[in-house]
Amino acid sequence: MALTVGSLLALSTVLRVAFLLYGLYQDATSPFKYTDIDYLVFTDAARYVANSASPYERATYRYTPLLSWLLLPTTWAPQAVWFSFGKILFAAGDILAGYLIIQVLQIYGFSTSRAIKYSSLWLLNPMVATISTRGSSEGLLGVIVIALLWAVEKRYVVLSGALLGFAVHFKIYPFIYAPSILLWMPWDAPSSASLTAKLRAFVTRDRMVFTLTAFTIFMSLNNLMYAIYGHPFLQHTYLHHLTRLDHRHNFSPYNILLYLKSAPSYTQSHGSIERLAFLPQLLLSAVLLPFFARRNLPSTMFAQTFAFVTFNKVVTSQYFMWYLVLLPFYLPHSSLMRQPAKGVTALLMWVATQATWLALAYQLEFEGKSTFWPGLWAAASSFFLVNCLILGTVTNDIQD
Repeated sequence: MALTVGSLLALSTVLRVAFLLYGLYQDATSPFKYTDIDYLVFTDAARYVANSASPYERATYRYTPLLSWLLLPTTWAPQAVWFSFGKILFAAGDILAGYLIIQVLQIYGFSTSRAIKYSSLWLLNPMVATISTRGSSEGLLGVIVIALLWAVEKRYVVLSGALLGFAVHFKIYPFIYAPSILLWMPWDAPSSASLTAKLRAFVTRDRMVFTLTAFTIFMSLNNLMYAIYGHPFLQHTYLHHLTRLDHRHNFSPYNILLYLKSAPSYTQSHGSIERLAFLPQLLLSAVLLPFFARRNLPSTMFAQTFAFVTFNKVVTSQYFMWYLVLLPFYLPHSSLMRQPAKGVTALLMWVATQATWLALAYQLEFEGKSTFWPGLWAAASSFFLVNCLILGTVTNDIQD
């Protein structure tokens, strides 16, 4: 019997409840905890807020205060009941994002059954369910990004701008979607027109409203948070990302360099080439790829996000959620679907290189074996190259 929208959402809910319950069992019985360390950071920050202090009193809290505000119920008694509130909230975000994926696919002319099939890539994905029920907040961002795509396709200009401004405040990277959306919006300019005429035609009312709304929402939220928390808000939410040296659970080829840089003696005697990592990252994701948006906006957003994550100096499993939520829009028209052998090979290489890295990282962190060279470096480099090959396939598909 074919799935309906309701049965798919129910099944995805059951999947997340099962992972959540298993997580409670593992946390109680195993030395290897199911709950992500980030969730402990979030809930500790919420506890500071509940006590009228700054969430940035909690070391390593690098997020908007809005997240700690959302998790205030985790501080309520009894803790055994309310501590998992955030996990439930994040899992609910996953499910809502999946429902919105179906709505957007239908805007593109997909039948309900076909939309259900591709939204299952997100809703029934065990990786997605695991990450959210472990306590990662990426599911909330997924809702915002898909809602942004929905609003853009519905031509709700003010709402689109507001959602983009809110998304960039919540997590910086969605700013890369701004140039794509602006280039996607229609404008009347003959191909024979001069560059000046094309630029004048480009500045339409919708583009101005979208840009001003996004900027206003973004700056209003920032001004509010700065008024409450001062410079620590700017430092930990934004400026920290320019100098961060996260070397644990980092799939990036920069991983070992960041590990070495974490030692003060190394930092003083070597350069800072990793600080230039953003140059190829932004050139691809925010400058070059947006020009494909007029061909296919959601697939372009997928390619941008994939490039942003691949070339980031810090790459963790949670970041995969950023592009997985957009995968249902790219995959239906991709060569990875038209040529199953190609698609399966790409998936196997992506999984195998990632699994190799994880196995070596486990030996390093839990067994005390030095697997840095050539193991971890080779695994991270292989994973990076596989991602580059996949990105090349994606961009070729968008151009076809």
